[in-house]
Amino acid sequence: MQVKFHFILLLAAFVPSVVYAQIPVTDGANIAQSIVNSSQELVQSTTTASNMVKNFQETVKIYEQGKKYYDALRKVNNLVRDALKVQKTILMLGEISDIYVNSYQKMLRDKNYTALELAAIGRGYAQLLQESTDILLELKNVVNATSMSMTDKERFDLIERSYQSILRYKNLVSYYTNKNISISYLRSAKTGEIGRFLRLYGEAERYW
Repeated sequence: MQVKFHFILLLAAFVPSVVYAQIPVTDGANIAQSIVNSSQELVQSTTTASNMVKNFQETVKIYEQGKKYYDALRKVNNLVRDALKVQKTILMLGEISDIYVNSYQKMLRDKNYTALELAAIGRGYAQLLQESTDILLELKNVVNATSMSMTDKERFDLIERSYQSILRYKNLVSYYTNKNISISYLRSAKTGEIGRFLRLYGEAERYW
């Protein structure tokens, strides 16, 4: 599965007034859509139970291909106010992917979950990631279509709403992760295997 992430360049399609730190801008028409397609590919790779349990390494591969672009995007500076908020919004989508991939890899090694439970957890992550991606797609479509007619305040308000929406999803993904891992903790406590739980997930307190 070939995935092309263009996160560094995505800001050109969202906000035309970005000041770049020696980063070339090319193929601007397809840049914004590429991040949405890449996130949706993550979702599609975890759509069915067989994919989630048997082919999760494909999801990891997609994630790792895109992570370097998120890392590069973090180094972009000298952005105007609205472009900086767009950058933060995109990076939060990357953080959601981080939580999903890193936590779910551990869950797949955890014998406290059944295959059906892992399938359900994976579908939950896919849904949350899809809804987060939809927010970014809506932001891209609205800003691209109306940036010439919108005032600066209207544009910034729209970006702020998108930022707050994805922030809520990031917090929800964290909560969803912690609650699922807490189930493993309770089952480990019941069977006297807390040591195994701690070796897999680390300190238990953070999941409460």
